[in-house]
Amino acid sequence: MDFRILGPLEILDGQRNVVPTAPKPRQVIALLLMRRNTLVRTSELIDELWESAPPASAMTTLQTYIYKLRKILTARNSDEILLTRPGGYTLAIPDSCTDLHRFEVEAEEGRLLLKKGDPAGAAEVLQRSLALWRGSALVDVVPGGLLSSYVTRLEELRERTLNLRIEADLQLGRHQELISELKSLVLSRPLHENVHAALMIALHRSGRRHEALEVYQVLRRSMIDNLGLEPGQELRALHQALLSEATVGAPYEQRRRPVLAEPLQVAAARSVTREPVPPAVPAAPRPAAPSRPVPAQLPADLTDFTGRRSLIDQAPAVLARDEECENPRTATAVVVISGMPGVGKTALAVHMSHTVRPFFEDGQLYADLCDSMGTGRDPSEVLHGFLRALGVAESEIPPDLEERSKLFRSTTVGRRLLILLDDASSLADIRPLLPGDPHCAVVITNRRRLHGLGGAWNINLDAMDTAEGSELLSRIIGAARVKRESRAAKQLVATVGGLPLAVRCIGGRLSGSPGLTLSSLVLQLACSEKLLDDLRLGELDVRSRYDFSYERLGRVERSVFRLLSILPPEQFTAESVVELLGSDSRTVERLLQSFVDSHLIDIVRWENDSAHYAFPELTWVYARERLLDTLSSDGLWRERGRPPVGEPVGVNRPGT
Repeated sequence: MDFRILGPLEILDGQRNVVPTAPKPRQVIALLLMRRNTLVRTSELIDELWESAPPASAMTTLQTYIYKLRKILTARNSDEILLTRPGGYTLAIPDSCTDLHRFEVEAEEGRLLLKKGDPAGAAEVLQRSLALWRGSALVDVVPGGLLSSYVTRLEELRERTLNLRIEADLQLGRHQELISELKSLVLSRPLHENVHAALMIALHRSGRRHEALEVYQVLRRSMIDNLGLEPGQELRALHQALLSEATVGAPYEQRRRPVLAEPLQVAAARSVTREPVPPAVPAAPRPAAPSRPVPAQLPADLTDFTGRRSLIDQAPAVLARDEECENPRTATAVVVISGMPGVGKTALAVHMSHTVRPFFEDGQLYADLCDSMGTGRDPSEVLHGFLRALGVAESEIPPDLEERSKLFRSTTVGRRLLILLDDASSLADIRPLLPGDPHCAVVITNRRRLHGLGGAWNINLDAMDTAEGSELLSRIIGAARVKRESRAAKQLVATVGGLPLAVRCIGGRLSGSPGLTLSSLVLQLACSEKLLDDLRLGELDVRSRYDFSYERLGRVERSVFRLLSILPPEQFTAESVVELLGSDSRTVERLLQSFVDSHLIDIVRWENDSAHYAFPELTWVYARERLLDTLSSDGLWRERGRPPVGEPVGVNRPGT
C-alpha cells in the first residue's frame, strides 16, 4: 500500500483510495501516519479530535475509529500494521511506503549536491522531490492543534526546498526560465523578501533592470502599508547595487553563482559588476522567525462538479487579482453566492475556493454559519475557531465579539487568506468575520440576497440548463447510459427544472438500479402524486431544503406563499396577486419582493413598468404541496398548533 500525505490524504491499494470519508477517522489515520512507527498516545489522539472539550464517550468513540481503520488496513495486508500498545497505538509501515519519506530523502540529497557544488544534479533532484507534492499537505483533513503543527512544519520544509531549487537554477544561469515562476511566487508571497530578491536578480541578469527596480518598489510599498516597515538591509543593498549600475553604466553580465545561500548584498554586487567579490564574512545567525500556522479548512471538492464554467473562469481575476502596480486594492475581495434551495450554492463556493486556493498560501478558513437545526452560529464562536487556527493562543483571545473581530483583522494583516462562510443569514453575522488585509478574499453563500455589502461580486445562481443537467447525470450514471436515452435524460432534467440537487437524487436512484431505464423513471415521475417524495435519497432531500427556507418566512409570508400556487406557475403579476388576496398593491409588492430575495419566485420579465413573476418548477410543486396540506384538517391543526375551537373541522375558502 502507498500512503500519501503531501496533498489530499490517500491510502492507495493499487489504484483505489481506501481512506475513510468521515472527517474524524481521517484525522486519526493522518496523525498515525505523521508519527508512523512510533507510539501515539491515546490522550494525544483525543486532544487532536476534540481539543479542549472531549465528550464523555471520547475513549469509546476513538476505539471505534481504530477498529474501523484496522479493518480497512488488515483487509489488504496479511500482517496487522495498526498495533495496540500500552497507552496508545502505532502504525507500523516502512518509511519507503510514504511520499513524505521520499520527499525528505530527495530534498536532503539535493541540498548536499548543491553544497558540494553540483547545481545541475541538485536542481534535478530537488525538482523531483517537489513534484511529489499534489497540493497543501493533508489539504482535505480538518486538523486539530497537533496536526496543524505538523502541517506547518511540512510547508516550511517545502518552502526551503523550493528556495534551494531556485538557487540551483540561478547558479545554472536559468534566469529567463525562472522569471515567470518567480513572478507567480511573488504574487502569492507579497511580503517574502528572499523571493523578491531572487526575482530582482533574475530580471537584472536577463537585461530587464527597470523591472527589477519596480519589483523592489512594489515590495517596499506593500511592507510600509501592511507592516509599517522598510525592507531589510540586505534587500536595500541589492536595490542600491542595481541603482549604482544604472548611474555608472557598468556592463551587465550573467554569472553562475549562488544567490539564496549567501548574503544578498554579495549576490547584488556579483550581479552588477565584472570584478570578483571576495567571500563575505558570515554574519551571526539570526533567530528563526516563528512559523505561522497555515490552516487548510476547505471542505472536499466534488469530483463530479459540473458546469458554471464562466463563473469559475472569472474567480481568479476577482478574488486573487494583483493590482499593486497601478491601482492598489484597499478592501477585501468578496463573492456572495445566493440562489433557490438545492441550486448548488455550497458546491459552487467550495469548487471556486479550491480553484483559487494556490493564490492563498497563508491558508484557507471555513465556517458553516447555520447548524443542522437551522440555528445561526454565534460570530464570536466562529472567530474563536479562526483565531485558534491562525495560531493565536487561547489566553490571548478576548471574550467580547468586537474585540475578537479587531484581533482577527489585526491577525490577518500581511497574510493572504481565503475565507469561506457557508449559509450566512444576515450582514450582522458576516461583518465581524471579514479580514483586515486587501490580499485576503471571502466567499459567502446565503439563501437570501444580501443588500448592503458594497463592492461584492453578487452571483444569483440559476438552475442548470438541459445540457449541464444531462452532463451531470452522465457523470453520475455513466455517459454511455445517458447517450442511449438522451431524450429521456433531457426530460428528467426538465421535470426537475434543472435543479442540481434533484438531478443528483435522480442520478443516485439510477446508479443504484442498473436495470431501471431513464424512460421508465420519466413515467414514474410524471405519474407521481408527491414528486418531492421521489427526490429524496439518503441525505439528498429536496423537500428538506425547501422546508428550511419556508420556516424562515413569517406567518403571513408563509400563507401568501402557499396561496400563490393557485395562480398560473409560469407567469403572474402583482395585480393578479392583489385580486387573489384582496389586499393593497403596496403590501403585495413588498411580499413579492421578499419572495424574490429568498429565491422562491423569479422576475421573468418587465412590461409597462410591471413585473411578471414565475415559480421555478419544484418551488411551485412545494408551494402546492404545502397548500393542499394546509387545506386538509390535519394540516390546519398543524398550522394552528391545536384543533379549532367552536367551529367545525375544515377551512374557509382562501381570501375569506
